[in-house]
Formats: sequence, structure tokens, C-alpha cells
Amino acid sequence: MTLLEGVANALATASILLAGRNSVHTWWTGIAGCSLFALLFWDTRLYADVLLQVFFVGASVVGWWYWSRHGERAELPIGRTAPRTLAWFVAGAAVATLVYGSLLHRFTDAYAPFADSTVLALSVLAQLLLMRRRIETWPIWLLVNSVAVPLYASRGLMLTAVLYSAYWINAWVAWRHWHNLFRRAEAVA
Repeated sequence: MTLLEGVANALATASILLAGRNSVHTWWTGIAGCSLFALLFWDTRLYADVLLQVFFVGASVVGWWYWSRHGERAELPIGRTAPRTLAWFVAGAAVATLVYGSLLHRFTDAYAPFADSTVLALSVLAQLLLMRRRIETWPIWLLVNSVAVPLYASRGLMLTAVLYSAYWINAWVAWRHWHNLFRRAEAVA
């Protein structure tokens, strides 16, 4: 483990735990962690993950703005995505995985271009759902982490692989927490 991997993981872990708790502070910690992860993934030839980190930094800026504009409320509204819309999003992520994975395979020395592209496409989908506070973000994060753990372990990023295993558990816990927040909000409305 390098210092870069350690600091990137510490910031990312803080961000992920804060997201699960529905905290606006998830965003600035995410910006810092993702910036460091971009450097780490470049060094390990996981180019789709580099692009993903750049996306995460931009999405975190937007997410921070979106969540902050609701004021100081502790729990901002959580919603659901229509099943048909979610099906289109998942299909789009599958197509993006195949297209980007093919490009990486053909034109770069990328390691595991299709697994890396799967992490990219599903993470983009999950992040977009998170930014809009959709409860479906968490099962998508479960899929991301299921692919990312063996991918990162295969590149020798053992701390990252272990933490992504913990993020898998966090996604289950956060899914339940957000579901409870959603049910409470529905009961009040």
C-alpha cells in the first residue's frame, strides 16, 4: 500500500459513509478522495477508473450544490425511480460498458477493460441516482462493489479491495436506512 492509496481510501470511505447517512459533507470529501484515486488508477492502468474519478469530481460539485440548496435540513427528501426509467438507465449502462470496454481493449494497454468499464458505467448510473437522492442508488452500488473488489485485488490494490468489500456492506446498510427515511417521509405526507 502506498501513501496515495491510503489517503485516497480514507477520504473515499468518509464520503461513502456520509452518503449513507444522507449528509451533505459526502461531496467535498468525495472530491478530494476521487482526485487522489484518479492518480492512483492512472498508475495501475485502470483507465476507465481514471475517467470515472474525473466524472465523480464533477458530479460531486453538482451534488454538493444540489444538496446544499435545500438549506440546513438534516434529512433531505429521498425518492424512487420509475421502473421503466430505471430499466432504460440499466440498459444504457450495459451499452456503455460494451462500447467503452471495446475501445479500451482495442486502443489501449488497459488491464481488464470490460470489468473496468463495468465499474465505470454502473458507477456513473449510481452516482446520478445518488445526486437525485434515489433509493435505487444502493443496489447499483452493490453491483459496482461486487465487480470492483476482485478487479482491484487483481491489480495489487489490496487496501482498496478490502475497503470496497466494506463499501458493499455499507451499501446494504445505507439501502435499508434510506428505505426507512423514504417510508417515514411517505407516512408524513
